[in-house]
Amino acid sequence: MKYLLKIQEKIVPELISIVENRYTILRNIYYYQPIGRRALAEKTNISERLVRKELDFLYGRGLVKVYRSGTILTELGSKFLPELDKYMKELKGIRTLEEQLRECLGIEEVHIVSGGLEPSIIIQEIGRYAARLLRRLLKDGDILAVTGGTTLAQVASAMSENEKPMDIIVVPGRGGLGEEVEIQANTIAATLAKKLGGRYHLLHIPDSLQEENVDIIMAEPSIQRVLKFLEKANILIHGVGSAEIMAARRDMSREEIEELKERGAVAEALGYYFDESGEIVYVTTSVGLHLEDLKDIEKVIVVAGEPAKARAILSVVSPLYHNILVTDEATAREILALKGVR
Repeated sequence: MKYLLKIQEKIVPELISIVENRYTILRNIYYYQPIGRRALAEKTNISERLVRKELDFLYGRGLVKVYRSGTILTELGSKFLPELDKYMKELKGIRTLEEQLRECLGIEEVHIVSGGLEPSIIIQEIGRYAARLLRRLLKDGDILAVTGGTTLAQVASAMSENEKPMDIIVVPGRGGLGEEVEIQANTIAATLAKKLGGRYHLLHIPDSLQEENVDIIMAEPSIQRVLKFLEKANILIHGVGSAEIMAARRDMSREEIEELKERGAVAEALGYYFDESGEIVYVTTSVGLHLEDLKDIEKVIVVAGEPAKARAILSVVSPLYHNILVTDEATAREILALKGVR
């Protein structure tokens, strides 16, 4: 594949530009459909005249349909997009970037989605890719643990529905924060289980608890039942948050947040706060998975993106606890830059 791409670059360099334009157009249609030509031109930074020309081509190949309300992807177009993702990774050198980041972090796998989309859409693109990856990994008999957050909600949203039910169980990895119900771990667990045709169990407790209440809550039979499933989880997918933002979501006081900053906290995952060197500087009192539990889980997947989170991702992801990272191109390059890799 690499050899063919090098030949293409030398003999027909304009082909690469054409493919990149069509890929950008298809991805934007996927997220904004139905979308008009003018809006599509604005989103892609491609002239309206060229957008019209490329839409004619894509329509002729049966990949899109054009209506008065705008352009949408056909079923063929939706199925073709993941195949085009693979081709574009080779074309743009993303495979090489994945290998560089994998070696830098010391983990088993890194999956990077191509850039060229608006920041809000990049998170959806990470979710789309992570959903496909998760589907490939899951098999009957698995117990999947999930955490909450915006990126995880996108994974659940992007997961396609199974025609045949799977014999899997999905459970939240921790309690829920006091936030929108759509991004709570319970909601994400239920959504994934329903789409995959599996079963789910919910953890009806807040993420942060007073220490004296933990033993009382853990003694509850309904909580014990969920925790037993959680102990047997063989796949975990979780996100990474900015320390200050996550502290605010946990309703920490201004004084507590300032103390976290003084300790050098830059990231949060699973209720643990990390400094830039990856050292734990604070732990919330909670019921659910703890960091040491990750060592006993077969596959631990981190999904996180946005260049502003590069430092946070770098401080959290460790070969001691993690196997796979799914992120975006700009964030991957920022992580490598922070590590001095060019």
